Amino acid sequence: MSSKFKAAEEATQRVKESKVQDKRINKQRVMLLSSRGITYRHRHLLTDLEGFLPHSKKDAKLDTKSDLYLLNELAELNNCNNAIFFEVRKRQDLYLWMSKTPNGPSAKFHVQNLHTMDELKMTGNCLKGSRHVLSFDKNFDSAPHWQLLKELLGQVFNVPKGSRRSKPFVDHVLSFSIVDNRIWFRNYQIIEKTPQNTPDFTLEDKKNDISLIEIGPRFCLTVVRIFDGSFGGPTVFENTEFVHPNFVRSMERRQKSQKYAKRQAAIKERDQRVAVAEESRETELSNKNIFS
Repeated sequence: MSSKFKAAEEATQRVKESKVQDKRINKQRVMLLSSRGITYRHRHLLTDLEGFLPHSKKDAKLDTKSDLYLLNELAELNNCNNAIFFEVRKRQDLYLWMSKTPNGPSAKFHVQNLHTMDELKMTGNCLKGSRHVLSFDKNFDSAPHWQLLKELLGQVFNVPKGSRRSKPFVDHVLSFSIVDNRIWFRNYQIIEKTPQNTPDFTLEDKKNDISLIEIGPRFCLTVVRIFDGSFGGPTVFENTEFVHPNFVRSMERRQKSQKYAKRQAAIKERDQRVAVAEESRETELSNKNIFS
């Protein structure tokens, strides 16, 4: 009787272990957070990213901008192995940090040409929590740093099968393209033409039955620097063509000041010409010489 009891106990234990065991191979989770001073457009972009990344976890704002190594501890507390951090400077310049915590690598991008889903009002739509297809430009294989960024973007934006809050549907495409030495991000809906959703459905429509409609958001990423560690460490790649936005604004102010200086110099030169002309018109019978 005792042997039967032990066998039944071992069988129940094996059933419990099989239930507890997680069969997922890809266990990527992404932590999303931002710094203080974020604007409403940046906050809407963060919300859009959270919408089509069901394996992400949004955290509170980070108070510091210098001690970024604290993000590794926050990611560990949230059980995340990826992190996306929005760093805002002067309430207008947005820098996006993307890192594989806690060992790296990490990359810092400057975000430009930002348009959120509320601003675009595109006709495309997709199911919230659905998985997506990642599309990378062939230029990502042209240089080693682009290959590294391709692997980093793939691990951060790839939704694992069976992850929390995800749905078993693939109905949109995330496109990453390299143009003008920058990464352009687009989000498209996959539409399949069927007799139910397409009036006057023909055989030609059946041949070209898949089309893409943009959903949004859209933005452009300029690579600033790639680090070996997570949010720091030795520099793997530095973009020498990157121009800091502070330098751009200072050049614009300098051009405006030069324009003002040129206008004042022209006014002064005109006053001198008028004075010289008045002196040249004076004669013996002029009022100044008669009544002086």
